[in-house]
Amino acid sequence: MGVEFGLLGPVAAWDADGSALPLGAPRHREVLGRLLIARGRVVPVGRLVADLWEDESPAGAVGAVRTFVAALRRALEPARPPRQPSRLLVTDGPGYVLRAGRGAVDAWRFEDAAARAAGAPPHAAVALWDEALARWRGPVLADFPAAAWAAAEQVRLEALRLDAVERRADALLATGAARDAVADLRAHVAAHPGREDGWVLLATALDRAGRRGEALEALNRARDALAGGGGGPVSGGALARTEARILSGTTGSAAEPAGMADSVWDRAAASWDRTVPARSKARLHATAGLLRDLAVTGPDGLEEARRHRRDLVAAAETTGDTELAARIIGSYDVPAVWTRADDPDDAGELSRAAARAAARFGPDGPAALRARLLSVVAVESRGDAARDAPLSRAGDARATEPWRRRAERAAEEAVRIARRLGDPALLAFALNGAFMQSFADCGSAATRDALGEELTRLAVEHQMPGHEVLGRIVRLQALAGLGELAAADAEAEEIDRLAHRNERPLAGVFTAWYRALRTCETEGWPAARSPYARVLAETADCGMPGLVQGAAVLVALVPVMRGDTPLDPQDFAHLDAGPYRPWLDPLLLVESGAVEQARQALTEVPRPPHDLLQEALWCVLARAAATAGHRPVLRRARDELSAAAGERAGAGSGLISFGPVEHHVQKAEAALGVG
Repeated sequence: MGVEFGLLGPVAAWDADGSALPLGAPRHREVLGRLLIARGRVVPVGRLVADLWEDESPAGAVGAVRTFVAALRRALEPARPPRQPSRLLVTDGPGYVLRAGRGAVDAWRFEDAAARAAGAPPHAAVALWDEALARWRGPVLADFPAAAWAAAEQVRLEALRLDAVERRADALLATGAARDAVADLRAHVAAHPGREDGWVLLATALDRAGRRGEALEALNRARDALAGGGGGPVSGGALARTEARILSGTTGSAAEPAGMADSVWDRAAASWDRTVPARSKARLHATAGLLRDLAVTGPDGLEEARRHRRDLVAAAETTGDTELAARIIGSYDVPAVWTRADDPDDAGELSRAAARAAARFGPDGPAALRARLLSVVAVESRGDAARDAPLSRAGDARATEPWRRRAERAAEEAVRIARRLGDPALLAFALNGAFMQSFADCGSAATRDALGEELTRLAVEHQMPGHEVLGRIVRLQALAGLGELAAADAEAEEIDRLAHRNERPLAGVFTAWYRALRTCETEGWPAARSPYARVLAETADCGMPGLVQGAAVLVALVPVMRGDTPLDPQDFAHLDAGPYRPWLDPLLLVESGAVEQARQALTEVPRPPHDLLQEALWCVLARAAATAGHRPVLRRARDELSAAAGERAGAGSGLISFGPVEHHVQKAEAALGVG
């Protein structure tokens, strides 16, 4: 519904345009604040009465609460017709509940941004910590500083804020911006002299800024402040270690465990460079492992890993060592979830390199290595990345596509080998390939759900967190496609928890998109418009161009394809359709009145890729073909979509939903004169 709420400061609410909503008297705002900190749980009327009147409630208190709620409903949903139930502040059993999504409350958005920052590399982390801290407008629930019902949440969120200030400073130090950190840290310890970590960070920042005398002086002030009882008992060990480091001239991170890890890394890397000969095979092996780990660290790491991987494979192939090249190619078992290749040419070349290596060994070669190579073929042949002939046209009958069948067979054989060998890591990689090749037909959400369930179970049993995240994302998408949103919600929560614990920041891209989709499915397009705008902005630089390119066009199509708004070609004029241009153009042409041009475009348009968005793109073609009267494309679209009649169109992507596939099939049949 486009309403956003504020807890990080005075209680507030804003409409979709960012204008403050008139919440009324303090009691109205107090009721809203109390419902917000309940985080989507029902607050009984009796509990509200007890919280608002802590000593003794007056006669008529229950009626007063109901009056406050009624006033809030009018303020939050001014356009709601009379006697229509509120969809935001809802009566539920004995009380009330506020149906606000995570992206609609500043405190929850602060927590989410902080979680992303905690798992990001230093430069990205600084920006994310800035984003998180920018949510704060003042003390938590500032207009109710003494309310007993608010105390626990005020303490909790304030502790998170102080931690965020310090972790931002630590990230600044890691980027070399010690001078920038000094001023903020001085203000921080002045306001919170009992924070030992704050003093350690200030001393470290001063030392790195070349002000060693001031750093030692800050440590002396810290001892005085801490001895004065500002923050309770402290050991002083961190201060002593920081002082010893400064006096010895040793650099390190202010966050000591991280500093120890960085120190070990630096020493080990230096030892490696000194002792391992240049151009040795050991360096190729080590580089392969480094790229595999780098790919899951975040957007920058993923881009760097992708950029260097092709060069590494080429270098391995030039050694003339067939087994070395095969092992390098097969070592990149990074979980992959998006079925459109970020770089189709690069993916196709890697698939062909893996196929060449597998052919050199033949079916009797090392079984585990063969399974790895076949898994690479299956994963990198996602969509149509490995095609070696033009795609068939959407209006033609299904054609045999050898490159697709090769990839499907590779996935099937890799799974068989991995099962026979009983190697859980190998089986997880092979199941990843099977997922990528599970899109031969529309309507495969149930199959993908089963794959995701097996992969999740395998990963949990053998402690493979990366593949557990993959398995749960596969299930999240499949469950969304099946319309089972409660189960999908549970997967999204678990994905976020795992991603935070295991430093997998890219997983949050998929849960953020899913939550926008869910808002659209449960509350309608008007409520989803704002979450979609946020997720488009937040994931623009996620390092996955195959997912991001053209995403704005998919979002713009949502209200059109769901029937909420007519299509206005001008709404798409400024949007980059990216890889979806061939399937969008016929619809834009026919809606612009250029029917003959639309018919020609439909005659030439290729069939949609076999990936997570194939149902959605067939729906777009069906609408264009029905309007333009292009029966071959319309019949093919109807036939393809009929297999997915029980699913939500496009929702299996986890990005967007065009509503029930059945509705699109019915419209196609009506246009064909069927029934």
